[in-house]
Amino acid sequence: MPISPYTLLTGAPSEHGAAVPAGVPPLGEAGLLAVPFSADRAPEVELPLPVEALLAHYEAKGEAGEVVEVPVANGDGVGRVLLYGVGDGSAGALRKAGAAVVRRGRGRSSVRAVLPEGPVAAFVEGALLATYTFRIGETRSAPAALVEFVGDGVEAEVARGAVVAEAVSFARDLANTPASIKTPQWLAERATERAEAAGGVDVKVWDERELRAEGFGGILAVGQGSVSPPRLVRLSYSPQGATRHVVLVGKGITFDTGGLSLKPSDGMKFMKTDMAGAATVIAAVGALATLGARVRVTALVAAAENAFSGTAQRPSDVITQYGGRTVEVLNTDAEGRLVMADALAYADAELDPDVMVDVATLTGAISVALGKDVGAVFASDDALAAELTEAATQTGERLWRMPLIEDYSPALESSVADLANIEAGSTYGAGSITAALFLREFTGGRPWAHLDIAGVGRSTADEGFLSKGATGYGVRLLLDWLTRS
Repeated sequence: MPISPYTLLTGAPSEHGAAVPAGVPPLGEAGLLAVPFSADRAPEVELPLPVEALLAHYEAKGEAGEVVEVPVANGDGVGRVLLYGVGDGSAGALRKAGAAVVRRGRGRSSVRAVLPEGPVAAFVEGALLATYTFRIGETRSAPAALVEFVGDGVEAEVARGAVVAEAVSFARDLANTPASIKTPQWLAERATERAEAAGGVDVKVWDERELRAEGFGGILAVGQGSVSPPRLVRLSYSPQGATRHVVLVGKGITFDTGGLSLKPSDGMKFMKTDMAGAATVIAAVGALATLGARVRVTALVAAAENAFSGTAQRPSDVITQYGGRTVEVLNTDAEGRLVMADALAYADAELDPDVMVDVATLTGAISVALGKDVGAVFASDDALAAELTEAATQTGERLWRMPLIEDYSPALESSVADLANIEAGSTYGAGSITAALFLREFTGGRPWAHLDIAGVGRSTADEGFLSKGATGYGVRLLLDWLTRS
């Protein structure tokens, strides 16, 4: 079960003082009751001890994520009341608070949370994502079986938070699935199922024969070493009256050995998540109709397994990308840019988008630059960069704009082809910047942004609304941006 189910309870405050609707099962059956408070607002609940004295005893300040647990006797035995801090009441604070509340309820039959004031959708996102689990085999730590939200007049906000959380959960599921299951064909099938379930999303899938016939040389070259052939998936969402067309491109490398430029063992362990960018765009498009997005969106998923074998591409091979540009492949582990170049060139030539945004776990260098908590955005258009950065601020998915330094462009020069996929020497370095410059070559000069999520696409910790493994980074950011476009 990826995330726990939820329900919304509405009604008047109960006779016990907490904002619990009349007729709701008593606390003992609910498992836990969580009530918000802040530095300047006491929790609205009756307890055996004066609330102010209790908070003073625990030196509770109402900070986001702070939880004070109080045992309470009632007719059904001893229940628990959680007093949870909401900080400054911002979306980020409430997202953190929601996650803290639900993590305290792990293993309980249910957690009932009285909703705070402010951006309720963020609280719901945090709470539901904190219940996310992915395990093949016996579950060691079960989340709460049910999350109950209590509040009036917040149906739309709760529904939005739940839709967004489910989309992030879906992206995590895709990325966490082992590559022994997750072939390019499997990923195409899951994308198709997601589109059909969403409604209003058309699907086209290119198999290896169609890719060859239409000249998708980058996708074919990367996938030629694997027994599982590559795929290109197009998901098309076209709401009535849409005037703007956005193309999303996701890197879908279902496993990355590095090819003949083989990765070290430690660097290969987590490469089942090298298609996290594809997971992000599939999940986002699948939620657009439910959220009522009014912009036309086409998602392209370039899926291949980068394996090594007697048929794998070699360093020094020259390939022909979609549209005719030739590329000298100096390193087969710089493969994501090759499959994405095909998709970007196709979008430019055939789809006539107003804006293109690609999402990829592209370079290890970006983790060196920004660490594991901040994603990178490279953009050819200042307005687009500002829109995405603002969306990231709203959703708490931190994003930092990186430069496209024109003086580094000679790093892409090849003596035998139009471009090289990496720098031949070490004159320029800046691997993330030169990778972005390579992608820009295939955008046709259109407004374009590249999100490098190699650092933020995976988490090593089980805390807050993150769990070990895939994070689903970018889903919330894209949905905020696309539903406000």
